[in-house]
Amino acid sequence: MSKILSMAGIISVFTLISLSSRGQDYKMALGVRLSNATPRLNNSVTFKYFIDEGHAIEGLFTFSNPVAIGGIYEIHRPMNVQGLKWFFGPGAYVAFNDNNVYAGATGILGLDYKFANVPLNLSADWKPELNLINGINFEAAAVGLSVRFTFGGKYPGN
Repeated sequence: MSKILSMAGIISVFTLISLSSRGQDYKMALGVRLSNATPRLNNSVTFKYFIDEGHAIEGLFTFSNPVAIGGIYEIHRPMNVQGLKWFFGPGAYVAFNDNNVYAGATGILGLDYKFANVPLNLSADWKPELNLINGINFEAAAVGLSVRFTFGGKYPGN
């Protein structure tokens, strides 16, 4: 219940921020994703690259235990507020822990906001994981907040 309330609070903050400033789009972003420690892809370095206006790929690299790498294909859809989008998509990961290798599928659902005139992007998401290699386990309580430095201007081709 507290995780649901935390996510609702984060969404509320994003809504208030988005009402007070106008955002603009970005092509690439690099930063950190802070998450609860339960999923294999938890606190990570994150890199997001937009293929076109509505589609991005995100790479995640976790340095802690377990060490993990993952990729997510994201579909972004605009909202009625400039700079605010919601997104969803499928992905996969591989993790290494105590001489064991874990691999599985993940998905993502979240909000993405780009501040106007500041090269900063924030996103809040829910990223459940289904471990398939070295034990089947579903982790539904995977929520995170990403803070990224943006660069590259508009989407490719624009």
